[in-house]
Amino acid sequence: MAKQTQECSFCGRKKAETNLLIAGINSHICDRCIEQAHGIVLEEIKTSSNVNASNSDLILRKPKEIRAFLDQYVIGQDQTKKVMSVAVYNHYKRLMQQQEHDEVEIEKSNIIMVGQTGTGKTLVAKTIAKMLDVPLAIVDATVLTEAGYVGEDVESILTRLLQAADYDLAKAERGIVFIDEIDKIARKSDNPSITRDVSGEGVQQALLKLLEGTIVNVPPKGGRKHPDQKFVEVNTQNILFIAGGAFDGIERIISKRLNRTAVGYSTSKNTDNIDKDNLLQYIIPKDIKDFGLIPEIIGRLPVLTHMDPLDRATLRSILTEPKNALIKQYQKLFAMDEVAFTISEEALDFVVDKALEYKLGARGLRSLCEAILTDAMYDLPSSDEKILEIDKDYAEHTLNKNLLKRLELAS
Repeated sequence: MAKQTQECSFCGRKKAETNLLIAGINSHICDRCIEQAHGIVLEEIKTSSNVNASNSDLILRKPKEIRAFLDQYVIGQDQTKKVMSVAVYNHYKRLMQQQEHDEVEIEKSNIIMVGQTGTGKTLVAKTIAKMLDVPLAIVDATVLTEAGYVGEDVESILTRLLQAADYDLAKAERGIVFIDEIDKIARKSDNPSITRDVSGEGVQQALLKLLEGTIVNVPPKGGRKHPDQKFVEVNTQNILFIAGGAFDGIERIISKRLNRTAVGYSTSKNTDNIDKDNLLQYIIPKDIKDFGLIPEIIGRLPVLTHMDPLDRATLRSILTEPKNALIKQYQKLFAMDEVAFTISEEALDFVVDKALEYKLGARGLRSLCEAILTDAMYDLPSSDEKILEIDKDYAEHTLNKNLLKRLELAS
């Protein structure tokens, strides 16, 4: 009777073709199949642990706790912080609810923020992501184009989010995407585009499914530069989208709407109580539609809020009060060179007055401080002086020398 040839029951390799062939009951398995099976088991364990950890690692904070955290970094903007706190709380409650398989399915609460440049739109998004410890991708809508043109595809938004999550898919799928300059892709006329549009309505239409929730094939290293790479399937159902924009000129649309109902002798009756210095507080979705965003995208950004313009008191507080206030940053920079840095109240008031005069906003405060302190930051590390006291005269002298002349010439 011929002896039966031993072979792997999985891949069919003969014993001579393997390094090791392990016998079982009526079957055999070779070393290569053992390694493949071990890899499959490890991948399954990793996948299941990611699914379970995706919501268990999330610490759900109440709206007042979110607001208190925002107060440490963002000055003013009370209404926006309240709206954002509720929207974020509801969004992450929605993630928790999905584990319960309830019949009532909660919709996403994507957010759109309207505010002048430098009022803190990006800062609010960064602060919320920091508190929740979730990945944040900040993208600029102006570089997005509809597929087929030179520029970044809409899917590149998710590539940035994957990179922010260190390519952890489960973590990325509950992250936050901040789309800045959303107003720059507003369509320029009331006539809908019937052809593809490089940077306007076509990009808005391409964003629709992304905002609502869909599975997108995302190139992890970017689009056309790496055409042979494998795509990653990203589900946007649980990603919170925050859109922000200056919407320059929307105040005229709001003003026109507010005055439209006033006719004849009762004209002043409805407009007496309107704060003409902050018309953004009266914004409604129709104003954004009239500005140029299509109704479909407005419907997918249901939470609408505004950023108040920065007044003198707010700018003064921004310099010293937040956890990462500008003055605290400079104090730390000088302390690293063992220099004790102080600045007088009069000098701070002078900086704020110049920021208001030149309409530089919160970002301009940094430019003014840099102009005042550049000479000191250049000289002190090489000197024996360990004390730096800035008064109004010093601030005025250095500003005139370094920055204000350039600003005056430019204007």
